[in-house]
Amino acid sequence: MSITDLKTQFTSDLAAVRADADLKALRDKYLGRKGGAVAGLMKALGTAAPEDRPALGQQINELKQHIEIALDERLAALASTRRPAGAVDVTLPGRAPAIGRLHPLTQLRSRIEAIFARQGYEILDGPETEDDWHNFEALNMPPEHPARDMQDTLYLREPWDRPARPVGAPREAAGLTSRPPYERSTGSASNAKATLLRTHTSALQIRYMESHEPPVRVIAPGRVYRRDNLDLTHTPMFQQVEGLVVGKGVTMADLKGTIIGFLRQLFAPDIPVVFRPSFFPYTEPSADVFIGCQRCKGAGCSMCKRTGFIEVLGCGMVHPAVFEAVGYDAELVTGFAFGVGIERLALLMHDVEDIRLFYENDLRFLEQFPL
Repeated sequence: MSITDLKTQFTSDLAAVRADADLKALRDKYLGRKGGAVAGLMKALGTAAPEDRPALGQQINELKQHIEIALDERLAALASTRRPAGAVDVTLPGRAPAIGRLHPLTQLRSRIEAIFARQGYEILDGPETEDDWHNFEALNMPPEHPARDMQDTLYLREPWDRPARPVGAPREAAGLTSRPPYERSTGSASNAKATLLRTHTSALQIRYMESHEPPVRVIAPGRVYRRDNLDLTHTPMFQQVEGLVVGKGVTMADLKGTIIGFLRQLFAPDIPVVFRPSFFPYTEPSADVFIGCQRCKGAGCSMCKRTGFIEVLGCGMVHPAVFEAVGYDAELVTGFAFGVGIERLALLMHDVEDIRLFYENDLRFLEQFPL
């Protein structure tokens, strides 16, 4: 190929360059020391006639200079259009921000609170460390009571004085006369030292009744603690919602209507609900509540152990000994109480088989529960 043809070919190739990588490849093609077009011409110069060598050498040098200048100019042109480091292309569509969402257990707790709030229930909050009186004795479980064997309690190494703020609105704010807490041999209701992590939120109900006269209509959601091994269905910390209604003429029929209405708002309007006799030291009579299995629709499966029903909560009429502990007259008022684990409801509602998934913070699992 003649020098003129090579120059024409170079001009054509240069026009097709669009990026730095293309320009580097073009430089290697024409100016490379091994295999470059100009290097090939310099080798061929040795075979030319002696009288033609000066003129040919001059032409080859001029071609080389032309190629170098053209490449440098093209490099400068590409640099002028190159995006600066860290630059933002404002013509690109924006990135959608990651939207947070409530944890599925928090969503379920909010649904439960909303259901009872619509029925006029007050929502309580209180200490998670408790004394023996509020957690056991006031709930008809004295030290020698066999029912305490059911509570694998986490005790504190040393009792401690923690501020126990009043639970619920004070009596004076409700227009009621002040009544001192129930006095007992272990001390007053408000100054006992905390000795354990609460095993249920029933302690909040005791604290509320100590400072409020009937009628009472409250729920107490919150974390509770028990000495359970972490497995598919147990965790040493879980969440409960316990409810309490006290007043004149409160009956088992009121309890059944409340529980059935709650479960049918939470699951399905036509879900079967069954009450079966049970035992709890703080209620008499007591019952376990079962709902129709949502997986098999009552036909029987491994989840419901082929029975068609799954236990969801416990309930009963408040034991007179509990009223005595807080200073209520069991001859004048009656009441009912119930308790349910939020995690247990979540397992059933979302057909999840491992409770640990709710606490492992795996976004692949948590993002399956939209707001």
